[in-house]
Amino acid sequence: MILTLTPNPSIDRTVALDGVLSRGQVHRVASVTSQAGGKGVNISRAAVSADIPSIAVVPAAKDDAFVIELLGAGIDCRPVRPAGDVRVNLTITEPDGTTTKLNSPGAEVLPLHLELMAQAVLVRASSADWTVLAGSLPAGAPAGFYAELVRRLREVGGRVAVDTSDAPLQALVDALPHSAPDLMKPNGEELASFTGGDADELESDPRATAAAARQLIERGVGAVLATLGGNGAVLVTPEGAWHATPPPTTVVSTVGAGDSSLFGYLLGDIRRLPAPERLALAVAYGSAAAGLPGTTIPQPSQLRTELVGVTALTPSLGGTA
Repeated sequence: MILTLTPNPSIDRTVALDGVLSRGQVHRVASVTSQAGGKGVNISRAAVSADIPSIAVVPAAKDDAFVIELLGAGIDCRPVRPAGDVRVNLTITEPDGTTTKLNSPGAEVLPLHLELMAQAVLVRASSADWTVLAGSLPAGAPAGFYAELVRRLREVGGRVAVDTSDAPLQALVDALPHSAPDLMKPNGEELASFTGGDADELESDPRATAAAARQLIERGVGAVLATLGGNGAVLVTPEGAWHATPPPTTVVSTVGAGDSSLFGYLLGDIRRLPAPERLALAVAYGSAAAGLPGTTIPQPSQLRTELVGVTALTPSLGGTA
């Protein structure tokens, strides 16, 4: 079972244009879709589509349309008392796959709301294969919320994955090794932000990415899955480092691709696949998601794992990979 926490969920509205976005101009819209979303929610959707049980903890009213939609999709949604209405995020996609996102901040939370979320996760974590803390934090939450929750989760057992950015990500890194998760999933820009590397170099050079990610392994993180967009992804563990290239993909929308990649890795782990195969499954999921509109999560039948190329990069930290 995969347990997810989405502290700052959103109603994701995607507007697909039939031409290039131009500021100040009138545009014709090809389609509009709306879906209950957020990083953890997306991972729970992917889990259900792959027949993996998932519990999604979200701050929302029990009778909110957001919760009802998730329950209708087969997701075991566990709502906790919210600070306000679920926020709305707007994504604009162009025909070539260029994506523009306008994310609202959401209602401001109090310590009570944060503790309710933490408790909802802590009481279920020991029965989960993975607990995933994902996405931004709501207004009013301290940047160290994830770092402190990881520390508490380590006390109750179970493995923890974290996918976040900006101040919450930096706070998690600053708290290492005491708050080291079993898995982190930064992209190239996020990895560069706290390792001192160059984001463009990391996006284009898998070996540079592996070297940067290794800094996190040396500080106690169990594994680092660094997603690099069209350049695939790099996986670094204490046993070695690998780079995977994606199959040829016509990019429609990049929204949700990183979440799908993270789920692909978790699925491979649950299936007890070796590290290179976990990475291949992650990249197959991410590329499949990029080829779908809006925040559509790929079905297992849409994967092209056999077209993912995986290459070993470096020796392990303690010997030969």
